[in-house]
Amino acid sequence: MNHLPLIIKREYLTKVKNKSFIVMTILSPIIMIALISVVAYLSQLNNDKVRTISILDESGLVESAFQSTEKTKYNILHNMSLSDAKAIVKETSSYGLLHIDKFSNVDDISNHIEFYSEESPSISIISNLENQLEKKLTNIKLEQQGVDVSMINASKVYVDIAQESFEGEKTSKIDSVVKLIFGGAAGYLLFMFIIIYGNMIMRSVIEEKTSRIIEVIISSVKPVQLMLGKIIGTSLAGITQFVIWIILGGVLMTIISLVFGIDMMQSPQQDMLQQAMESPEANSQIQNLINAFYNLPITNLIIAFILFFISGYLLYSSLYAAIGAAVDNETDTQQFLLPIIMPLILAVYIGIFTVIEDPHGTVSTVFSFIPLTSPVVMLMRIPFGVPIWQQLVSLLLLIGTFMFTVWFASKIYRVGILMYGKKPSYKELIKWIKY
Repeated sequence: MNHLPLIIKREYLTKVKNKSFIVMTILSPIIMIALISVVAYLSQLNNDKVRTISILDESGLVESAFQSTEKTKYNILHNMSLSDAKAIVKETSSYGLLHIDKFSNVDDISNHIEFYSEESPSISIISNLENQLEKKLTNIKLEQQGVDVSMINASKVYVDIAQESFEGEKTSKIDSVVKLIFGGAAGYLLFMFIIIYGNMIMRSVIEEKTSRIIEVIISSVKPVQLMLGKIIGTSLAGITQFVIWIILGGVLMTIISLVFGIDMMQSPQQDMLQQAMESPEANSQIQNLINAFYNLPITNLIIAFILFFISGYLLYSSLYAAIGAAVDNETDTQQFLLPIIMPLILAVYIGIFTVIEDPHGTVSTVFSFIPLTSPVVMLMRIPFGVPIWQQLVSLLLLIGTFMFTVWFASKIYRVGILMYGKKPSYKELIKWIKY
């Protein structure tokens, strides 16, 4: 008789009704959103602060370069010494004092610019000042050399190489970035899901084994069915928890934004971003970003993500279940976890450092067919356009390896769940497989 549905139901209900599971399902998104809200609120307070920067330009050449914005005000000081300027800045509690020494030569001016402040200044503020000074001093130097700056600006040529495949598909540089983000997010999500819920499966097996409940269950259920039931039931509980996190997190973020007026996407460099967005180049980049999103093989990505995610997770979950059956406590699992985690880490590194540079190269292609690394690497390759036959071959190899792993793990599971008081070695595990 097939007891698999009953085992899945039991495992699922046992997990979701567990008090710690319910508490963590509710508390985790609340804690995470609370932390994000605090950071966003502090950033918002920091951005709402209007900074006044005093400028003492003794050269008289660059003071016109500074234009006040909503968050940054410039106070130009005239006809005073540096010590007097410092005293005024301290009295008025200004953010700082920018001093440009008195030189007529642009190169000398650039080497004699200092910023005085009570505390260490913001990196973004200093970078913004440097950019404004560089532009102004460069224009002054060009004019001193008899060069017409307006003519140079008018003669600038911006090159944006159009990319198109031989089949006529248009792409751009930003396409690669968007594809890497989608592929990286899918691969990383699978990696974290395996680590979190694989350990949950392993602990579940250890708990039943140490409580001796397993001796009663195994008398009427085949080890393979029991192991698959645990894997599928725990996986469904994990998916339930994950969906609740997404929904609850989204609701909490919306409530916090509407009720407390906290901008959850607040950026510390808002002024700089706003200025950058006003340029024609930024508008062009935004259009390229939208086009890059539409160029993604969305349907292929969704289908492949579901298939590779489920297959990859089941493959590793069966290994976690086998480890749980082989040991008596979590301390003894460390020697067996490393060989499982290493392929996952290797897959993430290959995906990040190899796929983005050469998604169709030998290294990327080979590791997208190896079952222990293919769920991550193939998901990262697919946005760059992988032939369907390669995806099918990789998926079939992954499913075939999962079926072999289930058989292999069930052998360990069958013997291991009834073994107590002995730390197994790899040699012992090989013997169990032969039974």
